[in-house]
Amino acid sequence: MIKNIILISIILNSLLLAKVNVVVSILPQKSFVQAIGKNLVNISVMVKPGDSPHTYEPKPSQMRDIAKADIYFAIGVEFENAWLPRFANQNKNMKIIDTSKGIKKEMMPTFTGKEISTGEKDPHVWTAPQNIKIIAKNIYNALAKEDSENAKIYKKNYEKFILHVELVNKEVKNILKDTPKNSKFMVFHPSWGYFAREYGLVQLPIEIEGKTPKPKSLIKIIQIAKKDNVKAIFTQPEFSPKIANQIAKDLNIKVIKATPLNPNWEGNLINFAKAIAK
Repeated sequence: MIKNIILISIILNSLLLAKVNVVVSILPQKSFVQAIGKNLVNISVMVKPGDSPHTYEPKPSQMRDIAKADIYFAIGVEFENAWLPRFANQNKNMKIIDTSKGIKKEMMPTFTGKEISTGEKDPHVWTAPQNIKIIAKNIYNALAKEDSENAKIYKKNYEKFILHVELVNKEVKNILKDTPKNSKFMVFHPSWGYFAREYGLVQLPIEIEGKTPKPKSLIKIIQIAKKDNVKAIFTQPEFSPKIANQIAKDLNIKVIKATPLNPNWEGNLINFAKAIAK
């Protein structure tokens, strides 16, 4: 009888201590899931620092993480198009949740070589606080459903996180309060579109349909930057800074490194706003 009680106790404790195994595509997602799941989740990240979510290929060790995952939180970045079907085949019991569901996707601006036009849908939805709220709701719903015994804990963490997101939003608005509406900033890769939309700004891309511009196009880009009185160029460590440095030298302006993949999402948005405000 005592042995049975001990065995039942061990089983119950193991169930209570079992964590939800989660895989996310990018580092900011890890921060969102961590804020809501805290010590109830194990989180693995696909795209590591310095890698690009547009061209990433998972490593064998990451496929092992997929094999034991309960949930995969997708967000719409490019590498998912090729790999999500493979992940689903690798682990048929894993739920794949689109955390961008409910977000109105916009078209990314692209430089055609002559003018700024629109390209493909912009996947960088996590660069705006209002979108982060939607992402957080999708994460909360999935975790509460997967681990219903701890649903109240997830809800409490989610509500606390939403309040934090709004505080960050207010701080960014305050930083940009004296920045004229439709102020333009130049980026090599147009990954800050949702940030720009939320705060009434305009991003000017250097890329031409995802590629480095040729010399003739570069001259046109410099002319546009002069006309729009661009004060700085933002680059990402995932892309070569060579062209941005060249443009900055010709215009005598700063090159500022800022990646939307920074796991410190709140500090990243605040610092980005400060750089634009200056």
